[in-house]
Amino acid sequence: MTVQHNYSLLAHNTFGIDVCCHTFIEYASVSEAKELAQMLKGQNVPLLIVGGGSNLLLTKDYEGMVVHSVIKGYEVVAENDDNLLLRVGSGEVWDDVVAMCVEHGWYGAENLSLIPGEVGASAVQNIGAYGAEASDLIDKVEVVSLCDGSCQVFSNTDCQYGYRQSKFKGEWKNQYLVTHVTYRLKKTFEPQLDYGNIRLELERRGISAPTAQQLREVIIDIRQKKLPDPKVEGNAGSFFMNPIVCREQYERLLDQYPQMPHYYIDENHEKIPAGWLIDQCGWKGRSLGKAGVHCNQALVLVNRGGATGMDIVNLCEAVRQDVKHRFDIQIEPEVNII
Repeated sequence: MTVQHNYSLLAHNTFGIDVCCHTFIEYASVSEAKELAQMLKGQNVPLLIVGGGSNLLLTKDYEGMVVHSVIKGYEVVAENDDNLLLRVGSGEVWDDVVAMCVEHGWYGAENLSLIPGEVGASAVQNIGAYGAEASDLIDKVEVVSLCDGSCQVFSNTDCQYGYRQSKFKGEWKNQYLVTHVTYRLKKTFEPQLDYGNIRLELERRGISAPTAQQLREVIIDIRQKKLPDPKVEGNAGSFFMNPIVCREQYERLLDQYPQMPHYYIDENHEKIPAGWLIDQCGWKGRSLGKAGVHCNQALVLVNRGGATGMDIVNLCEAVRQDVKHRFDIQIEPEVNII
């Protein structure tokens, strides 16, 4: 276990905000996580548990303790003719795991290619893209309780996954350190092609029946064209969640905007892309000081260079107000603002 003080968090947030924390601790095993839990017991200090920092906006120095997993490794713990269970350390980079699965012929994660972040965060945030979510794959999550240092295992159902939600973000926030996540993967490739412009891109390449590697390459290419590289322009990917509205409001909006994109949720609800709403308000490509809305994807807020966390927050609020005023829809940040 490593402990550092007055530590810069610049390398731990993809927005590129240079702030410090009072104490930074990394745990590399279950035993170190248990040791850390005992160390924290009884301490009344602010706690922030981070992964790759790809879903994080820091607005000031953190006067508390930041904790990060560097638990590595993976193993197949069970399998049959159709499926296998892959147990992965919470500190592994998510996209490295997707690439490894495709290489081994373990399927189901292809549509989640190139999502930044780490394995532990996939179980907390329920990451998702192109019609797939981590919760489609998660079998169980292993944790260490910060209350008593005990090891516990939660099933997929226990975690109560929803759209970019889990109990780890609500009732269980800061109560557990994730050590391992077990994913259920398929041995037969069943591509999901009906979300966004996946089929269009495959057709452009002359591919009618893609392999898993080809689908992964298409997803990566689409994401790279739409989303800025955090090394060039700091960002956290999709800043806002796509709002889900009631059927009545959706139909009213569709009358006004017949070309409005939308996705069926159930007979009473429809999802509307937040990026489209923001674009309709004229924000795509615009800046507010050193913070801006990406020119290719209005769902992404970017650090144009030297922006503070509060610069990004001010832009976020300006965008939200305009969307609320025009559409009477309150869009909510997906990013964790600290």
